Amino acid sequence: QVQLVESGGGLVQAGGSLRLSCAASGRTFIRSVMGWFRQAPGKEREFVAAISWSGARTYYLDRVKGRFTISRDNAKITVYLQMDNLKPEDTAVYYCTAADLGDYSGDLYYTEAYEYPYWGQGSQVTVSS
Repeated sequence: QVQLVESGGGLVQAGGSLRLSCAASGRTFIRSVMGWFRQAPGKEREFVAAISWSGARTYYLDRVKGRFTISRDNAKITVYLQMDNLKPEDTAVYYCTAADLGDYSGDLYYTEAYEYPYWGQGSQVTVSS
């Protein structure tokens, strides 16, 4: 089984920055796609960002492009989400996700929740105005 443990959430003023980290442990991935989703109170969960195994391909929700950066360290089996110029509407619980690609050699990413079988516990991010 795979466990994803998140850290780095908190309270920040609008315009500030936070960096979320997510470390995977347990069964080792051969190759993996990783991503971040978020869910605000009273709203549906939404995709935020995804990154391919090599790190060369990334994809973002339009509303966070230019402000958020996803990256990964495969040696540490860790994915990061650097969030800059945060806005009150970014307030949500942020979830790290992962999917095992096995031996598949393609450098792809996923943007749908059902494509990720592994999820972190969630990390609260609150942006005050």
